Amino acid sequence: MEIERSLFYHIQKELQSEPKALILYGPRQAGKTTLIGQLLAKTNLPYIQLNGDDLRTQELLSRADLDKLKALVGTNKLLVIDEAQRIENIGLTLKLIFDHYKIHILASGSASFDLANKINEPLTGRSSTFTLYPFSYNEVPVHPPAISNSERMEEFLRFGMYPKVIHYDSFEDKENYLYDLINNYLYRDILAFEQVKKPKKVLDLLSLLALQIGSEVSTAELASHLSISKISVEKYLDLLEKMFVIINLRGFSRNLRKEISKSSKYYFVDLGFRNALIRNFNPLNIRADAGQMFENFAVIERMKSFLHQRRYANFYFWRTYDQKEIDLIEEKQGELKAYEFKWKGQGGNMKAANEFTSAYENSRYQVVSPPNFDKFLSE
Repeated sequence: MEIERSLFYHIQKELQSEPKALILYGPRQAGKTTLIGQLLAKTNLPYIQLNGDDLRTQELLSRADLDKLKALVGTNKLLVIDEAQRIENIGLTLKLIFDHYKIHILASGSASFDLANKINEPLTGRSSTFTLYPFSYNEVPVHPPAISNSERMEEFLRFGMYPKVIHYDSFEDKENYLYDLINNYLYRDILAFEQVKKPKKVLDLLSLLALQIGSEVSTAELASHLSISKISVEKYLDLLEKMFVIINLRGFSRNLRKEISKSSKYYFVDLGFRNALIRNFNPLNIRADAGQMFENFAVIERMKSFLHQRRYANFYFWRTYDQKEIDLIEEKQGELKAYEFKWKGQGGNMKAANEFTSAYENSRYQVVSPPNFDKFLSE
């Protein structure tokens, strides 16, 4: 059963308006090709679809040859390119096509910085970007009908939200797929980047981060553990963010001298991916990291909900030098929302809550746990 993604309507609307270059980012296996297929099935635009992994496509689109590009476009009104970052000079080629033929362009890529570096500058003012992550909590249909998504939350925390994982029925199939994802796609993608001199160190770095979700990360400490330079750690962290493996949450600070603002936390875009890295899919009742996993899940799902609704906010965590901490600070249009995540129980850290809301009058604080999770995402 195909699940219609939340971004479908936003991209479809763009395809029904004035021509523009639409850039679709997202991790491998998140469903970009399926989403493109759904869009093409519903469009009335005559189109041509190409794949950047194809050598002939790479040769054709890497050269700014107007005669060949004209023959390629023909009478089509939509050009679709999967894995566009594989094509040299793709930004200049797409600019040439757009400027001369004023057609819709839909390009996808699994490495945001590689595609962005090639497209953003040539297509300034002519493009819109979208990011497709693995399924969000609200995208997954209730299945079977007797089981709500809130009742499946432990499954989501253990095995994540990749489309194939959601469609597999057995836990064994889910685990095998996630191990394959790491062993094949992750390692291959890391090797594709010339600036990575020691790909095994990147995997070791990911394993260290997997054991520290919800905790502040010291790049100096990571460098010491891995026996590489701090600069290399920072470069690899940036690479993993742009490969849609992790996200970086920075400290929030405006008023208090004792606030910590320069440190970072890292969360995994998908918890199934994270659990495969540490080879632990055990039930949550026998795990010591259940609370951290729920925190990771809640932070990522909140971000997904904003992306899918095309809403925008800044996200941070908050901590003081005397160890008062709040998991997520959401800053939107001058309003601050502070969230603390609890897998078990609903009692929050009221000392931290009171200090934060006293310091920031335009703020409110809320404890989020499984019973009120649906409401949290719908706000």
